[in-house]
Amino acid sequence: MTTFQRRMAEWRLPSLRRAALWVPQWFSKVAISDSPREVAMAFPHLQQPSFLLASLKADSINKPFAQRCQDLVKVIEDFPAKELHTIFPWLVESIFGSLDGILVGWNLRCLQGRVNPIEYSIAMEFLDPGGPMMKLVYKLQAEDYKFDFPVSYLPGPVKASIQEHVLPDSPLYHNKIQFPPTGGLSLNLALNPFEYYIFFFALSLITQKPLPVSLHVRTSDCAYFILVDRYLSWFLPTEGSVPPPLSSSLGGVSPSPAPRTPAVPFASYGLHHTSLLKRHLSHQTSVNADPASHEIWRSETLLQVFVEMWLHHYSLEMYQKMQSPHAKLEVLHYRLSVSSALHSPAQPSLQALHAYQEAFTPTEEHVLVVRLLLKHLHAFANSLKPEQASPSAHSHATSPLEEFKRAAVPRFVQQKLYLFLQHCFGHWPLDASFRAVLEMWLSYLQPWRYAPEKQAQSSDSQPRCVSEKWAPFVQENLLMYTKLFVGFLNRALRTDLVSPKNALMVFRVAKVFAQPNLAEMIQKGEQLFLEPELVIPHRQHRLFTAPTFTSSFLSPWPPAVTDASFKVKSHVYSLEGQDCKYTPMFGPEIRTLVLRLAQLITQAKQTAKSISDQCVDSPASRSFLSWLGFCPVDANSSYTANDLDEMGQDSVRKTDEYLEKALEYLRQIFRLSEAQLTQLTLALGATQDENGKKQLPDCIVGEDGLILTPLGRYQIINGLRRFEIEYQGDSELQPIRSYEIASLVRALFWLSSAINRRFAGQMVALCSRHDFLGSFCRYHLTEPALANRHLLSPVGRRQVASQARGPRLSLRFLGNYQTLLSLLLAFFVASLFCVGPLPCALLLLLGYLLYAMAMTLLTERGKLHQP
Repeated sequence: MTTFQRRMAEWRLPSLRRAALWVPQWFSKVAISDSPREVAMAFPHLQQPSFLLASLKADSINKPFAQRCQDLVKVIEDFPAKELHTIFPWLVESIFGSLDGILVGWNLRCLQGRVNPIEYSIAMEFLDPGGPMMKLVYKLQAEDYKFDFPVSYLPGPVKASIQEHVLPDSPLYHNKIQFPPTGGLSLNLALNPFEYYIFFFALSLITQKPLPVSLHVRTSDCAYFILVDRYLSWFLPTEGSVPPPLSSSLGGVSPSPAPRTPAVPFASYGLHHTSLLKRHLSHQTSVNADPASHEIWRSETLLQVFVEMWLHHYSLEMYQKMQSPHAKLEVLHYRLSVSSALHSPAQPSLQALHAYQEAFTPTEEHVLVVRLLLKHLHAFANSLKPEQASPSAHSHATSPLEEFKRAAVPRFVQQKLYLFLQHCFGHWPLDASFRAVLEMWLSYLQPWRYAPEKQAQSSDSQPRCVSEKWAPFVQENLLMYTKLFVGFLNRALRTDLVSPKNALMVFRVAKVFAQPNLAEMIQKGEQLFLEPELVIPHRQHRLFTAPTFTSSFLSPWPPAVTDASFKVKSHVYSLEGQDCKYTPMFGPEIRTLVLRLAQLITQAKQTAKSISDQCVDSPASRSFLSWLGFCPVDANSSYTANDLDEMGQDSVRKTDEYLEKALEYLRQIFRLSEAQLTQLTLALGATQDENGKKQLPDCIVGEDGLILTPLGRYQIINGLRRFEIEYQGDSELQPIRSYEIASLVRALFWLSSAINRRFAGQMVALCSRHDFLGSFCRYHLTEPALANRHLLSPVGRRQVASQARGPRLSLRFLGNYQTLLSLLLAFFVASLFCVGPLPCALLLLLGYLLYAMAMTLLTERGKLHQP
């Protein structure tokens, strides 16, 4: 026996004796006839202190991680459930962190096998679905222990609903709400051990603080992501049935949770009955029951918790829109009936719901985990055999797992995923990180990618044709395809498509929707929805569209509906309400948006080519020579930054390839003709000046000059086009540049101004001469470009006459770093040939005089040839 086990054995006192020593006298009189477990269940806030818990807390500080896990495994194996239930809440919190995000626990979101291989392997073995932690859960599950979970840490819509005394639409919360005896809002959920564990596991993704940007963690390699995948594979198996609990000490399978009676009546969204599966199991014996039927409740609970915790976050407007009129009427009746009740003070109408303003923005890690869930659910639902998946299979006896596979996506996921995606499309920043949301959406739209039967890839690398058997899925998820596609269009019209990452996102969406036969399926679904109602009354829609998510997946199935139009309408009305205004994806409004996107794609291709040409024309060697002064520097030039400049020519090629293919896919989806695309290109002004290097933004001519159009503003904001900005004032008074010495420029300006004032008359006389000396002085003392300068401003044209300036001397060029470096370099080279500073200066002066005389002759000859 180890030291740890001896110490635990010394602390094992009789439970009743310990209770009598610790609890008050009045409590021992009341509970002396009850069993210890009944006392603990009846008065959870007066439970005895656990010496086992105190020892484990001390060890968590003093012992290394591997030793702590070893001790926990021994404790789980050796101690009974009545001792283990006191440490269970602390152990769960120490692993997954606190609900307020202060304690990080084992920090599973950062634990990676390649960084910490020992800790990673120990944690994964301990938390495995068949590992020690799950054995502890099943041990406590057999004893029917309950643990309090605060409602305040639930997602915003659920918390607001419960605080309004309205039962949420998910059966996960039925018969679990516990109200405090004195009223108020400090509510709790009474959860069984499995639910409590999965609640903490799922919420640790949301409640923990986001990972710092400096910490580069690949989500797919972290322990949390891999644990999610293992739990999904274990409890939602694509082959076989759900494995039973592995604890041999339980003497059988874990019972399903027993129904609990709520303390206060609730108004429910939908039906009031609890899970029919659980009610069905409560009447079966463990001898004759199907093990899959006994354990399927764990699969249902796991999926419901993941969906509720990860997808139930959206705005108040969306939350109210998803409620049915029948549910709102029940809420109204409930408020009227309890307005004079004594159990709690009545709240103002919708006070709790309107107080809910959840500023929730999913992280990229959150979205990646949801995508993993969706991919596995598609594989889980598509693992049905063909004879089980047929509609006629509903009338035959099927196992609960098969029923669950049919109902998992439409009954538990579809509605909340649609609202979650709408929230992301509307609130995610307009940057490349939206790629995670995009791939999650595209994964849901393509269940055929995760079907067990894989279609053979065609030899010519063409996209695979979508089988007609997926038409019901497309029609029953019509809004996922159409309305979210419109949301993506609106985002794409506001992003910089010159960026390779943004161009890739447009290409990905266009490629998915261009799969053969998919556009036809979507168009057929829209036609079914827009069909006029001839037989079915208007109000009958709600019989089908009232949310059926309130009941378990084994609730009686509604009668088979053969009318495909009715199915599509029920889907749209259940997600958007009967007063929704549906905009067809293949209608004229969306077609106009697609044409605008085609214009911007063409524009982005031309801009990318312009940037590429500029990079070719401006090699690195030229910038070095211009800095030395051998090449002219344009002081008025401006530079538009883009990620193409950081990534080079390869990114330009990728951008052009993505945009070219995206344009072709859009042409296939919406049947655009080549003539339309050509006309759009011409209307956009695709004819470029000087091979596309100086293309002005889109604008119209007004009374005072050019006026930007909305397209022109978009082009300027995203750096697609720009006006050529040129300084047109006094060159001596222009702002000091970064390549100039500020103090020296000011001193030279003061010196040249003094000289100009002192010798102004002599300068004018010299420049007025018509001989060579006059030409030489005019070359140095006047600005020949001033007369030819084109002033763009209408105000500037009226003032051009008053801006004429006489001859003057300018010494500003001596304050330029390039000039000074060139002079120092000349003196250094002269010193190598034993030439002193004064002779070197005279040589430089003589060389400049010869250069200036040659330029004077060339300038005068050029004027003689001007018309």
